[in-house]
Amino acid sequence: MQIFYVPGITGDSCVMDESESRHCIRVLRMTKGDRVKLVDGMGGYHEGIITGSDPSACKIRITDSYQGFGKREYRLHMAVSPIKNQERFEWFIEKSVELGIDEITPLICRNTEKKGIKTDRINNIIISAMKQSLKAYKPLLNEALPFGKFIAAGHSGIKMIAHCNHGFESRKMDLIYRKGMDALILIGPEGDFSMEEIDMALSSGFKGISLGNSRLRTETAGIAACHSVYFINQ
Repeated sequence: MQIFYVPGITGDSCVMDESESRHCIRVLRMTKGDRVKLVDGMGGYHEGIITGSDPSACKIRITDSYQGFGKREYRLHMAVSPIKNQERFEWFIEKSVELGIDEITPLICRNTEKKGIKTDRINNIIISAMKQSLKAYKPLLNEALPFGKFIAAGHSGIKMIAHCNHGFESRKMDLIYRKGMDALILIGPEGDFSMEEIDMALSSGFKGISLGNSRLRTETAGIAACHSVYFINQ
């Protein structure tokens, strides 16, 4: 059954926004009386019946609701440098949401060549991946932040930086991260983090981690880190 994203569901009815309504009524040819499933981005999973098939404001009567749907015991925050190839960065976003991520911060580093992201487009990809993988929690997309400003902010959980500089210590993730722990992982740009950035992170309590012997692209490293946390928590 098709999943739709409707934030802010309260009570026994809701109205889809124009985009979801159009997809439901025009594209999928659903109509009054058809059953639908909804997620609200805050952990709510709902089932309902279409009561008004307006393609700009489809109305739903809620029949069942479940809160905390798919809630995990840990939180994962990825701070990842944007990359020149927008499609590759979007691929990372899509797959990280499918694996399970709670927060994403675009991280502007010394070697970052692309200084921003298309926020609206990225949020649409997040919502699409969330629905496809049956997630009821919508990951938070933060504004892009310079490396130093991000490091200086307070962060909870185990803090890790994935780097390729052999001049600094790094260990396998499973030697640092344990099941159920909240995690923050930094992934650098093409060209890796600068030595000053690595030193700043380590001095601020981050642990250096290695994602293996291969030199990975930014988006691949991001997925490898997400999957490692996912695998450890199974």
